[in-house]
Amino acid sequence: MTLDERLWKTFNKALGQYQLIDEGDHILVGLSGGKDSLCLLEFLARRSKVHVPHFTVSALHVRMSNIQYETDTSYLQHFCDEHGVPLHIITTCFEPSERKPACFLCSWQRRKQLFNIAQELGCTKIALGHHQDDIIHTALMNLTFQGHFSTMPIKLRMRKMPLTIIRPLGLCCEDDIRQYAEEHHYEKQLKQCPFEHDTHRTTVRELFAHMEHLNPEARYTIWRALEADDKLTEY
Repeated sequence: MTLDERLWKTFNKALGQYQLIDEGDHILVGLSGGKDSLCLLEFLARRSKVHVPHFTVSALHVRMSNIQYETDTSYLQHFCDEHGVPLHIITTCFEPSERKPACFLCSWQRRKQLFNIAQELGCTKIALGHHQDDIIHTALMNLTFQGHFSTMPIKLRMRKMPLTIIRPLGLCCEDDIRQYAEEHHYEKQLKQCPFEHDTHRTTVRELFAHMEHLNPEARYTIWRALEADDKLTEY
């Protein structure tokens, strides 16, 4: 099985196993411009051309005016046009705080814009590009720093608004997505966020790599624990 076939099969397995798409859905993709969100958009666009279930896809790229990074919005527009997905681009900012890190504030503001635009467009789902590694890293972070066993679920139904967050790449490994992006010549962001490596997530990523070195099955044992404890879906 080729890499393309394996990723496509894993993507579709997640859609079915977690019942991520329903008939008539309008899905808004959070398009950061990184490899994961580009792959997510491509796969959802391809899947939308299958007759059942019928659903539509839109994309939103949020630019943060007070974070010094740079994305090529012309490339994102071309990528979306190539896959028949309308792209919305907005620019916003956040107020710096001494009590909360920039990454938290930036992420919160982006998520707020996603929710607002999704409701304006009449979307039923928001799709985020987190993969299996992200979900496992979050579980390890919460266990290590928060003292509880939880993670970002593959399917999360919001309680205060008629929206469901889905992560269709949740069963895909980051290494496969990285290789797929290289083989399909995805363009990288022009300039990375200056805070990208200044987080606990970077440390936990290194910890998980060490765990996999100690036990090549670590990924699957952690995943089975998350499934057994019903941490991958929330209603």
